[in-house]
Amino acid sequence: MQNFVSLDHAKPQLFDGDLLLFRRRRRSLGSLIAIAGRGVHSHAGKVAWWGNEPFCCEVREWYGGRAVTLASQVRKYPGRIDLFRTNPDLRWKHYDRVASVRYMRRLAGCDYGYRGVATAALLHLPLVRWFAKPSIEDQRVEHRPPFCSQAVAMADRLAGGVDPVPHLADRLTEPTDLAQSPFYEYVLTLV
Repeated sequence: MQNFVSLDHAKPQLFDGDLLLFRRRRRSLGSLIAIAGRGVHSHAGKVAWWGNEPFCCEVREWYGGRAVTLASQVRKYPGRIDLFRTNPDLRWKHYDRVASVRYMRRLAGCDYGYRGVATAALLHLPLVRWFAKPSIEDQRVEHRPPFCSQAVAMADRLAGGVDPVPHLADRLTEPTDLAQSPFYEYVLTLV
């Protein structure tokens, strides 16, 4: 069940490092990602405050790493951006949300990881799924550009200190995996 809230009313509930998951739309690369990933979300980003303005830090197809005003994204995708609280109830005491946001900001200008998306998508093919097991290895950091949910997982694990999806490597983490993680909790949908 979605809780629709306008961005102006939601601002007091937005915190640095909170997760933004974008619901898929028809006929797009994101739609294929969501369908292959068994969920409704096709893109991930993080909230980052600059002054009095909330921004969306993301790694987006066609653009790469960037920071854009959250208001611009809500105008473009009304009713399709879900806000998830990162580290609800502060269960992970050592989590550093400031460092996580700093990591996402540093990704601005990086390329988009098309190769990583293709690799993650291949694991959903029937024959591949039978013979290949998803990697849980996070010890080595990918040197290729990340895709959206990989960037979020890396920011929270490497900089924030908590692996949001411990049973899956960052390079295979999809938006649906983030939505199902206990490290995030749905709060509202922005309109």
